[in-house]
Amino acid sequence: MIMKVYDATDQILGRLSTHVAKDLLKGENVFVVNCEKARLSGNPTVTKEKYLKKRQRGDPRHGPYFPRMPDGVVMRSIRGMLPTKFQKGQKALRRLKVLAGLPKEFEKQELIHLEDADVNRLKCKSISVEELSLWLGAPKRW
Repeated sequence: MIMKVYDATDQILGRLSTHVAKDLLKGENVFVVNCEKARLSGNPTVTKEKYLKKRQRGDPRHGPYFPRMPDGVVMRSIRGMLPTKFQKGQKALRRLKVLAGLPKEFEKQELIHLEDADVNRLKCKSISVEELSLWLGAPKRW
């Protein structure tokens, strides 16, 4: 089984998510490390408000539930690009692991860093997933 390990450090979240979703649909196991260092493009104030509305929408008992931890935010972004209403998409999502930080077993392994998802290509402001999570009220455990 093929396994890919993506490094989300200074990567644009949407572009990284598309590459990861395509690999998952091909049948590969994918790990995303350093997820808290991924960047969301756009005005930080508007981005924070948008995610706060998603978080407050619905009922605490019945949902919809929106994550505030960095790994949950990245997982939700990738899940949105998969056809999870079909079995193919559900199986693909099970092959995904999103991790905050860099575990010891991946320190010696070569990490994939995408050139087209690099944050230096942005001409607008951006906010990191870590900043967003802390603003949403996530306890810092990463």
